[in-house]
Amino acid sequence: MEYVNKKYDRNAPCWCGSGKKYKKCHMHFDEKLREFEFEGFEVPSRSIIKTPEQVQGIRESAKINMAVLDAIEKEAHVGMTTLQIDEIVNDITYSMGGIPADLNYGGYPKSICTSVNNEVCHGIPSEKVVLKDGDIVNIDASTIKDHFFSDSSRMLCIGDVSEEHRKLVQVAKECVEIGVEHVKPWTCLGDMGNAVHQHALENGYSIVWEFGGHGCGVEFHEDPFVSYVSEPGTEMLMVPGMTFTIEPMVNMGKPDVTVDKENGWTVYTKDGSWSAQWEVQVLVTEDGCEILCR
Repeated sequence: MEYVNKKYDRNAPCWCGSGKKYKKCHMHFDEKLREFEFEGFEVPSRSIIKTPEQVQGIRESAKINMAVLDAIEKEAHVGMTTLQIDEIVNDITYSMGGIPADLNYGGYPKSICTSVNNEVCHGIPSEKVVLKDGDIVNIDASTIKDHFFSDSSRMLCIGDVSEEHRKLVQVAKECVEIGVEHVKPWTCLGDMGNAVHQHALENGYSIVWEFGGHGCGVEFHEDPFVSYVSEPGTEMLMVPGMTFTIEPMVNMGKPDVTVDKENGWTVYTKDGSWSAQWEVQVLVTEDGCEILCR
């Protein structure tokens, strides 16, 4: 219980590195967190509360990540391979002074994830995967710039996509928008996750349990894990300075998934139904949140 047990001298430099005295910086913030912790809430550790300098570093990384997604959105077409998408990622990311965060992360072999139709996430770019008329594909990009991480994804509709699959893509986007609306400081992640889940259910869809959002900024994957099948009043408290992703994976069928036994990465819906996902990276602010990367 970090906030209960560790206190600082009022006149000492603040633990956040701002250079200000503790009493002028995070003292009242810490006191408020201690109150929540005594009441039994899960509170974030100081290590995942970002300083203004760190937030600015994330913003600079996000400029590259969004430029990558903008370019792919313009270039994607019927007949394009997902390996060609990976090549675009590398060209833009390195030319702008960044590094693809996915490349070699845990042994992942490519610079981006390209998940098509019934692939939920972590689809590996390949010259054998050719985008066809009617496909939907999630393009999930992550970037490192000066040791700061950004992460976001978009859905693309390739050619003439059916109405039912366009609806899936749209509702998945609405789920993220609802998530953003429910990021409010001093409330629980479960409040936000439950609002997202309810919207998916109301439209006849399900949300994957095993995968969710995550803290991101100084590391690629930080605490907390962000679930979208959570209950109100549960999960970690959202407080100003936290940065994390909102990325519910919405399935047309059941929420169950399976992992490709050959490559060990690609996640599919177990029942073969199609899946859609959008992702943004947010900063919790004093009155809501700021989208850092989309």
